[in-house]
Amino acid sequence: MSSSVPTAHTTTVSNPRLRLLNKLKSGEKPLLTFMAISSVRMAQIVALTGLDGIIVDCEHGNIGDESMHDAVAAISALGVSPLIRVRGTSSDILKRALDTGAHGLMVPQVNNAAEAEAVVRYSKFPPLGLRGQGSAFPAIGHGLTTPEYMKTANETLLTCVQIETKEGVENVDTIAAVPGVDLVFIGPNDLAQSVLGYVPAKGDEPEFISAIEKIVAAAKKHGKWSGRLVNNGTLAKSEFEEKGYDMLAITGDTKAIQNWYIGELEIARK
Repeated sequence: MSSSVPTAHTTTVSNPRLRLLNKLKSGEKPLLTFMAISSVRMAQIVALTGLDGIIVDCEHGNIGDESMHDAVAAISALGVSPLIRVRGTSSDILKRALDTGAHGLMVPQVNNAAEAEAVVRYSKFPPLGLRGQGSAFPAIGHGLTTPEYMKTANETLLTCVQIETKEGVENVDTIAAVPGVDLVFIGPNDLAQSVLGYVPAKGDEPEFISAIEKIVAAAKKHGKWSGRLVNNGTLAKSEFEEKGYDMLAITGDTKAIQNWYIGELEIARK
């Protein structure tokens, strides 16, 4: 794919429904979270918190295809951007996720440029890629007609690749250089396991710090956005200020619920 092809970074398409893309392009530092619980009501509750996007976790979450569709519809209807973290990179998985009307994909454990190129290829309509069309749902999630969606999807959908392994870190420069990759996202737990051999990272390990810095530098070098997962708002604030990330995801629904109850019970039982 030619680097001159319009992407989410260069698009001039204006769609107010695309909250996450619009905030990224304006430099507003959007905040997201992961959703792992299969429930349309959970999707609505989380979407009404003020978040800019929700990553529907079909990799590790308890979310099948039907729940994935329901979550995307609920989230996008409330003016928040739904992304799908897919469970793999095959064309059928990527197509099925995009056919929900998601505003983008998050693809785990991308280890080299060839894998990134395949993700882009299967996420773009012809002539740029091999994505097929046959569903009315994608356009609904973007507030468009199907012809309008097909004209704009190639340059407005966010393609986010996760760097989570030693191999991914070694190849991150060529991964970030792939046209059509919009955002490089750090999965700190899998990255720590791969680089250090344990989870979670303490955060001060030289190998871990070096890996993080290399990923962020590669994104900046190739004009791509960068992001990562953090545990709380305090860390989000410091990571934005000190590391220059463009987007952060603050934990997920399961941890948020557990942490609230644990904290409140400790107070109640003192």
